[in-house]
Amino acid sequence: QVQLVESGGGLVQAGGSLRLSCAASGRTFSRYTMAWFRQVPGKEREFVAAITRGGASTNYADSVKGRFTISRDNKSALYLQMNSLKPEDTAVYYCAAADRAFAAVASWYDYWGQGTQVTVSS
Repeated sequence: QVQLVESGGGLVQAGGSLRLSCAASGRTFSRYTMAWFRQVPGKEREFVAAITRGGASTNYADSVKGRFTISRDNKSALYLQMNSLKPEDTAVYYCAAADRAFAAVASWYDYWGQGTQVTVSS
């Protein structure tokens, strides 16, 4: 098993930036495909970005492409750099881990953090 804890959320004005972090503990971090999802009340959890086990490949939702950057270190941390934030980026952001190849589907992921709130004001 792996435990995930997100941090870095908060309130920011439109056009601003935030950096989310996800600390992993438990089993070997490097074996997991990692991803960020987000969710607003009443809607399904939405894929944001993912990164492969070795970090060589990334994938982004069209809505964040060019503004968000996912990265990971060699130890136990996942990051999401969010620039040029928009009010529609407001959501609870979750990091997730999958002990398998990349997918942009929430049901593919085995482990989830508790989420961190990001609020973008207009």
